[in-house]
Amino acid sequence: MMQRIVVLVINCLQGGGAERAVLTLGRGFYDLGFEVHIIRFKSIVEYELSDKLNYHHVDYEPYRLIPNHKFRYKVFAKKIDHYINKNIGQPFMILSNLDRVDRVMRFSKLPNIFHIIHNNLSKKIATLNDDKLKSLSDLRDVYSKHPCICVSHGVEQDLNKSLGLTNTKTIYNPIDSHQIKLLGQQQNPGELGDYILHVGSFKKQKAHDVLIKAYAKTDMSLPLVLLGKGKLLQQIKDLVSSLGLDDKVKFIGFHNNPYPYIKNAKVMVLSSKFEGFGLVIAEALVLDTPVISTDCPSGPNELLPENNLVPVGDVDALAQKIKAAMTSPTDYIVPFDTKFLPVNIAAQYIDLVS
Repeated sequence: MMQRIVVLVINCLQGGGAERAVLTLGRGFYDLGFEVHIIRFKSIVEYELSDKLNYHHVDYEPYRLIPNHKFRYKVFAKKIDHYINKNIGQPFMILSNLDRVDRVMRFSKLPNIFHIIHNNLSKKIATLNDDKLKSLSDLRDVYSKHPCICVSHGVEQDLNKSLGLTNTKTIYNPIDSHQIKLLGQQQNPGELGDYILHVGSFKKQKAHDVLIKAYAKTDMSLPLVLLGKGKLLQQIKDLVSSLGLDDKVKFIGFHNNPYPYIKNAKVMVLSSKFEGFGLVIAEALVLDTPVISTDCPSGPNELLPENNLVPVGDVDALAQKIKAAMTSPTDYIVPFDTKFLPVNIAAQYIDLVS
């Protein structure tokens, strides 16, 4: 018999937006009276975990020894099904998150499985080096088995266009405004003074290079603080040095709790080439922090008005917007919409089954 149990499956709980969204959504289900279990394939945890949820590590690593990918995923899916049946019970619904987990869970025999699509699939397809038609066929095979829940309308449109799927629906990422406000008060990064902020991993998607070049074209009256880590960190540090900005750009690394930095920023800037939802934008709105962003696919234009957006990759336009925001930051404050609260988002998921 199906119980009031929700299972969320993800590769690990490292410091990314999808991982944070999974934990927040879990709390939404808990607040609606569900028993919530989070299964991860790797042991990595970089977030503080709520004791309201249950956590499981089912190790994927030994299964890498199986050379055939598809057979490997089938075998591991059988392992996951057995684990859930034995240790958790029959869930009300199972939510699969991110590529590797999706490739496993498409072979699951359990009912009410949904894939949560956190990013634009076309961007992933564009990076594939092998046969594009074969890759598209494979992705269509992955995502046609179970319904797909997209975290923004832009992601849904992209998924439909890329794969021609019809089993899709948009449900936004949840934003725990109460928790974010509490965490925002935990510490005060007063040593930074007034500053503008970027939060995000150092990877091509976030286009730190565009941000740095745009910032260099402003009067730099406020320092630029970069919060995050990633493989392109040194490359961006080198760019900062080459432009003579070492005393203006501050690298503060990854923080488990970024909210005091977001709360105390005069302006937060996103320079991304693409997003799925733009989670950090919604979180900044909770804290009444002004936000400007590239009008990238997808998410920012579903959260921010046109006044807060600039074209993707346009260094001069971003520089002008940063100047304007530093001069009049209150012009870029946008109210937070309570439709994003975790219980409201979780209720939409429950409606899918009910």
